[in-house]
Amino acid sequence: MSFKKKEDWSQLPLMPCFFLPSARYPAIKSLMGSDPNLKWIVTGMVFTQLLACYLVRNLAWKWVFFWAYSFGGCINHSITLAIHDISHNVAFGNKQARWNRWFAVFANLPVGLPYSASFKKYHIDHHRYLGGDALDVDIPTDFEGWFFCTPFRKLIWIAIQPFAYSLRPLYVNPKAITEMEIFNALVQFSIDLAIYYLWGWRPIVYLIAGTILGMGLHPISGHFIAEHYMFLKGYETYSYYGPLNWITFNVGYHMEHHDFPSIPGSRLPMVSIDISSFLCFKLCTLLIKLLQSPYYVM
Repeated sequence: MSFKKKEDWSQLPLMPCFFLPSARYPAIKSLMGSDPNLKWIVTGMVFTQLLACYLVRNLAWKWVFFWAYSFGGCINHSITLAIHDISHNVAFGNKQARWNRWFAVFANLPVGLPYSASFKKYHIDHHRYLGGDALDVDIPTDFEGWFFCTPFRKLIWIAIQPFAYSLRPLYVNPKAITEMEIFNALVQFSIDLAIYYLWGWRPIVYLIAGTILGMGLHPISGHFIAEHYMFLKGYETYSYYGPLNWITFNVGYHMEHHDFPSIPGSRLPMVSIDISSFLCFKLCTLLIKLLQSPYYVM
């Protein structure tokens, strides 16, 4: 799917509202709203990483990088996905949008670099213009598709995924810096400076290396490829239902997330169950109509 011009945006395929489960299936609508546990889980992860900063302060550099990859990378990658959830206002609800933004800045602290405000700014476009050229910055550029075309180059591309993911928006769809991004950067670098003053360079390297390594050649990073790279023509979103969802806020339930972005990650597995029963009901209804209709001949 490709939308080159602004007037093409109206051509986005929409499901008729009478078919939407949220309209005719209240159980789906009941899943929408805030997740009261999310803020406590994220707070625990942030303080876990701050404790890790203290513990790695005197380690040899090889062990700093070892723990950055094996432990910090898992935590920080999970935190970036928590920030993804928070960007949909599910930490405090839609009526407390400002609280969600501030909490995302707090969640950002172990990442080491300011991220949450910029992510929020571009993630809205990702949902609105899914797969649209020059609009959806989650999609690789033409250059990336042309250059990283061999198995070895693709391996390199996966390794540098954090850089491609963060720099691509500046090339594809640059936007003005917002006040929230400035606030995000000031808070982040202030905490980084405080950590450096207390414990030196090793904790800073641990945090930033954990983010870069955890979002590159790392088992958890498979969702970057699984979510939106087209393996079946015409399908731009895919879901993964394996155990990595347990530590990634169910980001694998990606088709469900794009259909119902107001549902917190913790409840997305229930969407799959509810939709299955909904579609089963629809199928049975259609079969009954088919058997009763005089217009269909076997």
